[in-house]
Amino acid sequence: MPNPVSPASAARRRTVIDALRRGAVPDSGLDLLATGLGRFEAALDAELDAVASGGSVFKAVRGEYGSGKTFFTRWLGERAKRLGFAVAEIQVSETETPLHKLETVYRRLTERLTTASFPPSALRPIVDAWFYALEEDALAAGASEEELTDEVERLLTARLAEVSRHAPSFATALRGYRAALTEGDEATAAAVLAWLGGQPHVAAAARRSAGVRGDLDHFGALGFLQGLLTVLRDSGHRGLFVVLDEVETLQRVRSDARDKALNALRQLIDEVHSGRFPGLYLVITGTPAFYDGQQGVQRLAPLAQRLATDFTTDPRFDNPRAVQLRLPGFTPESLVSLGVTIRDLYAAGAAAPDRIRALADDAYVADLAGAVGGALGGKVGVAPRLYLKKLVGDVLDRIDQFDDFDPRQHYKLTVINSELTDVERNSAAATSADDIELDV
Repeated sequence: MPNPVSPASAARRRTVIDALRRGAVPDSGLDLLATGLGRFEAALDAELDAVASGGSVFKAVRGEYGSGKTFFTRWLGERAKRLGFAVAEIQVSETETPLHKLETVYRRLTERLTTASFPPSALRPIVDAWFYALEEDALAAGASEEELTDEVERLLTARLAEVSRHAPSFATALRGYRAALTEGDEATAAAVLAWLGGQPHVAAAARRSAGVRGDLDHFGALGFLQGLLTVLRDSGHRGLFVVLDEVETLQRVRSDARDKALNALRQLIDEVHSGRFPGLYLVITGTPAFYDGQQGVQRLAPLAQRLATDFTTDPRFDNPRAVQLRLPGFTPESLVSLGVTIRDLYAAGAAAPDRIRALADDAYVADLAGAVGGALGGKVGVAPRLYLKKLVGDVLDRIDQFDDFDPRQHYKLTVINSELTDVERNSAAATSADDIELDV
């Protein structure tokens, strides 16, 4: 069942509604929509607290298309951000972000890094806050203004001592960044920070001035991640929440690249569990076929062993502390329940909330859910995105703007091929009707 619609600011409500109108998962405000996630909250909050205390967690989320994997990870990321975590969501893809190239994954992480105070990329404000914290610590320890530069250097070396064992260039680049700022050389400072964020093709002159060379590689990326976690912790953040979304795309890449990616994933899991990354909560998402099929996790036996989870029992008894979480997906009832939640959220910001609730009453919301499901071959599991898009953009917006619009009289659900995703299109192919009449 959905949570009762909680009081929400106009900005939060608008962010959610605008995203649904576009057929997208909102970036924020997901607590307003969360349905059926209460059973996960206690275990996941305990894990976030453990990570904030210096632990690390790896989690795998499984669910079919439409089961809400992206929604779930953004909802969990919002909870992490409220606890003081930095957050990064990364879409795994063969061309843009291949998982077997961890230097690219690290680069995407820094590009998408966000905090409660700063949008992506939050790398620079985080680094600046870190140097400010070092200065404050040095002054609190009794350093004079004349001694401050040397004392900050000593603290930098001490704080990054463990990181420097694996990636000495991380600390070197930070020194180069600070030196460029001190000299008023903004262009060099920005270039060095870009290099620190894993960006390739940074100007050779900037790299020379900072005392670093080349581009970040696969192994250096793990050391840089370790360094980033240290900087986050010392600048006041309690941890880093990272999502690797749509990992199932690995099933479609060349076999050699797939094997490298699966091994990189195994390496990441082992490093997380070894304690190398204190303050990291790492989540991957994928379909059951990825976890259970021979083109996915099962292709690499050590990885399969690490992700093995018992899903033979009733889903009611799934263990939310396990390494894998199963999202059961939507039923007709839960889809209607979500629609009612959206309707009430929309009405709370509408000029005529009573008319919204009267014309899009619970019965109509249920009829629309059934019609969209029917248009997609009866597969309710793939219907939520399209259903919410139609509910907001085709029905609620019109009721809100036109006094004489009645969806039962003036609206006929139409599903056109170009507005569907590939999975939705395949489901819709099961039916021959392009226009689905609402049964009202």
